[in-house]
Amino acid sequence: MNNIYIKNILRFVVLVLLQVLVFNNIHFRGYINPYVYVMFILLLPFETPPWLLLISSFSIGFFVDLYTDTMGMHAAASVFMAFFRPSVLRMISSTRDYELGLSPGIKDLGFNWFFNYSLILVLIHHTVYFYLEVFTFHEFFYTFWRVIFSSIFTLLFIIIGQYIFYKKK
Repeated sequence: MNNIYIKNILRFVVLVLLQVLVFNNIHFRGYINPYVYVMFILLLPFETPPWLLLISSFSIGFFVDLYTDTMGMHAAASVFMAFFRPSVLRMISSTRDYELGLSPGIKDLGFNWFFNYSLILVLIHHTVYFYLEVFTFHEFFYTFWRVIFSSIFTLLFIIIGQYIFYKKK
């Protein structure tokens, strides 16, 4: 059990550092800004209590905000994503979803399940984040395309990370 805590704390630190030092420097014409730190929220165990899920999500968003000077936008988007995570899990549930010891990832539940799960939650996160960032519907379609393109690249990096670090049993 302690191994799960250590693994998640290490994942938290590594993803915040990767986000702040590497991924925040990726900008392509203002449309592509991958936010891979959301992988922490995606990979939290199914057994994570809702209160801990929200606090953990706030914490990772807060630390990214702290280092990027974004005044709580990452924290708000992360908490919003975490709030909808249980509903998304129920919506795309499979027969093996809540077996003890399984984690939400490609290794345990397969590519299709993980892709659908990640796609929905990343779109939720990015929609909240980018519309909070502009805080207007004046440039609705520009922001919409930023959400789409950033979500695609975020998903790409998350799936690559899944294949690099989480080998099949």
